[in-house]
Amino acid sequence: MQSGIFQNTMTGSDKLIATILSGRSDANISFSELLRLLKYLGFEERVRGSHHILFKTGIQEIINLQAVGSKAKPYQVKQVRAIILKYKLGGENE
Repeated sequence: MQSGIFQNTMTGSDKLIATILSGRSDANISFSELLRLLKYLGFEERVRGSHHILFKTGIQEIINLQAVGSKAKPYQVKQVRAIILKYKLGGENE
């Protein structure tokens, strides 16, 4: 009767990280979900007009995001992927 314990426990953030890391959906990532993920990973946000600038202590790069409609720009998703991989963000030790 305890089979529910072993159900998939991936959170929305885990799923989005997996999608970003797969590299197959860069043009299909929601801008608001990408912002939410970066905040979940500990980034702070500053907004200047339509530019969302995200930074985090210990991360050299500064991320500058702009939406295209409701989606994130594909090249910016690629930049986020590179930072996640470089700094091993989103893992159990995050």
